[in-house]
Amino acid sequence: MGRHKAILLGIIMLSAGISGARQADAQTFRTYHCADGTQFIAGIYDEDKRVFLQIDGKPVTLAQRLTVSGMRYSGAGITLTIGKTGTTTVRHLRRPVTTCTVI
Repeated sequence: MGRHKAILLGIIMLSAGISGARQADAQTFRTYHCADGTQFIAGIYDEDKRVFLQIDGKPVTLAQRLTVSGMRYSGAGITLTIGKTGTTTVRHLRRPVTTCTVI
């Protein structure tokens, strides 16, 4: 009888842990089109200091960098800047900086 109580207690604790699990962070996906013809998708998650891009058919993770105004992310030869006014620019693999708009 003690064994059955232990199993039941384990099941209750497991189900409580599952139902009490934190929900996934809110996420935003945006598709950008840039003046030089570059297109990419950016995935932004609340409380994550990274941005996840799909650019040139490849996934790239950019880390947040210090900036005076807005947000700046970089990594793998790509720099994404999102200004406080919503102006977005990308520098991609030694190409010049280009402006981008959400489509």
